[in-house]
Amino acid sequence: MQVKHLLLIAILGLTVACSSKKEVIDENLSEVELYQQAQADLDNNSYNSATEKLKALESRYPFGRYADQAQLELIYANYKNGEPEAAKSAAERFIRLHPQHPNVDYAYYLKGLTSFDQDVGIIARFLPLDQTKRDPGAARDSYNEFAQLTSRYPNSRYAPDAKQRMIYLRNLLAAYEIHVADYYLTRQAYVAAANRGRYVVENFQETPSVGDGLAVMVEAYQRLHLEDLADTSLQVLKTNYPDHPQLVDGKFEARTAEADNRSWLSKATLGLIESRPPLPPGETRANQDVIKQYQDAKEAIPADLLPENQSADEEKKNDDDDGTPKSRSIFSYMTFGLFD
Repeated sequence: MQVKHLLLIAILGLTVACSSKKEVIDENLSEVELYQQAQADLDNNSYNSATEKLKALESRYPFGRYADQAQLELIYANYKNGEPEAAKSAAERFIRLHPQHPNVDYAYYLKGLTSFDQDVGIIARFLPLDQTKRDPGAARDSYNEFAQLTSRYPNSRYAPDAKQRMIYLRNLLAAYEIHVADYYLTRQAYVAAANRGRYVVENFQETPSVGDGLAVMVEAYQRLHLEDLADTSLQVLKTNYPDHPQLVDGKFEARTAEADNRSWLSKATLGLIESRPPLPPGETRANQDVIKQYQDAKEAIPADLLPENQSADEEKKNDDDDGTPKSRSIFSYMTFGLFD
């Protein structure tokens, strides 16, 4: 059995090696014969062979009657052969060399179509992957390329299909922004989440994700305690999207639970032991730590080093006599009052 397996592997290896050899094209073929063979390969889905013949046709007969057509069909052959970068390069080259060609709209269309299918790999064709959660780089390029086609050649035969694909791509890009905003909400980056939601509302009108963008804004503003902005966004959401999933009986329900920033000791004792009190709105732990470090350093100054032998407690009392601390210079704060 092992010998049979080895023979089978050897046969497969030889088959792959033979199939990977570059096809030798007869140098005596005329332009017409070379073009006809390339067309036959395209009809038989032999795109590797068609690509080689089209390249040979262009290099041997650069000013022939089929040179321009060979360049166009080379774009198609590379696209069908699963070589997106080669297809884009061939399309850009044709557009640059023949900007006034009657079929240049076809080059624009194939360029956009190549980017459109670039994210759909072998796995994505057989597994139900959510394209809205993937990197939208190729989708954004495809949208821009189709937009060039429809703006420059609105009467092109390819314009209707390009417009339909642009609608799909626009919805996909908007949905991707919502996924990013949801990620920011779970990470408690509420300012970034609100900005993403507003970006969808402002730049992706008439897409299904606009309602989700408003919901993200409401939730982010509520977490930031910006009640006016949250109420305004909520009213817009209720008016335009009354059936949104986050509106239940007219009340807004947050998609993500509010983050619990308590310490592990507080969680373990169900709040009976609070190691640190909750932060007031707009306050941060870093700000509290800086203030505490300053107060600790100030209290650690020996009494004989304070101005006029004044103790730290007396200085604090004098600061609090009128309810507000006395104004001091930045130099005074940096030297802890040693040179006041």
